[in-house]
Amino acid sequence: MNRTYSVETYGCQMNVHDSERIAGLLDGAGYVPVIEGQQADIIVFNTCAVRENADNKLYGNLSFLAPIKRLNPMMQIAVGGCLAQKDQAMILKKAPYVDVVFGTHNVGSLPQLLERARIEEESQIEILESLEHFPSTLPARRLSAFSSWVSVSVGCNNTCTFCIVPTLRGIEKDRGAKEILAEIRTLVDQGVIEITLLGQNVNAYGVDFNDRQAFANLLRECGRVDGLERVRFMSPHPRDFTDEVIDAMSQTDNVMPHLHMPVQSGSNAILQAMRRSYRTDRYLGILDRVRDAMPDASITTDIIVGFPGESEVDFQATLDLCSQARFAAAYTYQYSIRPGTPAATMPDQISSQVVGERYTRLHNHQQLISLSVNQEAIGKNFKVLVGDYEGRRDNAQERLTGRSEDFRLVHFDNTADARPGDEVEVCISDASAHYLIGTPGAVRRTRGGDAHAARTADTLKSPTMLGMPSLSH
Repeated sequence: MNRTYSVETYGCQMNVHDSERIAGLLDGAGYVPVIEGQQADIIVFNTCAVRENADNKLYGNLSFLAPIKRLNPMMQIAVGGCLAQKDQAMILKKAPYVDVVFGTHNVGSLPQLLERARIEEESQIEILESLEHFPSTLPARRLSAFSSWVSVSVGCNNTCTFCIVPTLRGIEKDRGAKEILAEIRTLVDQGVIEITLLGQNVNAYGVDFNDRQAFANLLRECGRVDGLERVRFMSPHPRDFTDEVIDAMSQTDNVMPHLHMPVQSGSNAILQAMRRSYRTDRYLGILDRVRDAMPDASITTDIIVGFPGESEVDFQATLDLCSQARFAAAYTYQYSIRPGTPAATMPDQISSQVVGERYTRLHNHQQLISLSVNQEAIGKNFKVLVGDYEGRRDNAQERLTGRSEDFRLVHFDNTADARPGDEVEVCISDASAHYLIGTPGAVRRTRGGDAHAARTADTLKSPTMLGMPSLSH
């Protein structure tokens, strides 16, 4: 009987996509996803090093597995991703029963490392410091039959003082546009109708071959792919955001009217300390030009609260920027010291009490803005792509969930019997800060819905395929 596996993911969309590749590699090696509720023979943690809570979550889960591993020595545990790249030896010191530690550049080696650990009965560590070539040929077990990630680059050339990711993932390496488009066309042939272009700094794409227009041109080329209905990208950096990208977004029918662009702070002094290479006037100017070109575009962002040296005046500037920008949503984070970053040794570290209090104030402030933005949608019609992992039927309320073209979460009664992957026209009747509620109208059956239905039918034929890798964002 084939051995089973599960994959637990912490962190960003790049990590989620890496986990799909990990699952694809394990499938290719003859393992099968574990059935939900059962104990897997192989457990893979794909880790993040951006925030401290990811460290705590990993080591807490490893401690939980220790007695299970003692009772079942044949079970294998592997730890990969950014934290593995950073902590490599520390992981085995804290949890010597871990079988494999592999870095961000070693995903393709995982099946061989697991087999070597099993045969040699000894923990294996493999950490490459840099990529020799872009890992574009790895198989993937996609979470969705109709929506997929496509990496355009890996690594980052920025030097933000709070971030350790460039140290762990290396300098930026770009894929050729022909290779990216070939992957997209292959995915579309398999039933995918929505893709999200990924990069640590996605709109810097082209730096490897000295072409500042490369990302805008790539968006336009995506518009020429027959059968591709929705194109998204994340996360761009304001420094590299050009008017050509705005033009490509507004002039390419299948590029969605949504921009997620981290601002991190509304204070120019803090942006300078963060080494973010732009100031608030440039950031807000980009938003103005995006909205001029796409009046219905929604804007979301990331914000860090409590960066070293942040005064009350600096924090108030962040509140003011949120009011001015009117973000549909802001993903807010409390600053935490990450060893190895310049910010970790900066003076004037903010106390956890002050950071927590400011975080709450920012959260409450943005909630009111998000609610106001969403209430403006009441009475309007949205085309909603019904999700699969995100849009399962709510048995209590008989509702489905999906994403509008501008990436807002929409709940609606499933009176039209829509499937995941179908597109439903929904008239919005109510709104909260986090989602919209509406009444469904016309349903458009899509190739994506067909692909989801076919995958579901195949899954039900094989009990070993009922479990998917466990992914938590």
